Amino acid sequence: MPAKSKGTKTIKTAAAPRAPVTFPPEIYRTLEQIARQEKASIACVVRDAAENCVADQWPLLERPAS
Repeated sequence: MPAKSKGTKTIKTAAAPRAPVTFPPEIYRTLEQIARQEKASIACVVRDAAENCVADQWPLLERPAS
């Protein structure tokens, strides 16, 4: 991700890792339904599910509540 320019200052942002993922059609349709219900993107739903999975498997790595 390129640095963002704000006025004359340049703000560098760390690029988040990306991963292409292929879902079975039924799972993808379910993700679409959840995203519509939550008024969120499918990416947001998947990130949330991944964070919950990590927290369940490794509770010490859970992010503190903000």
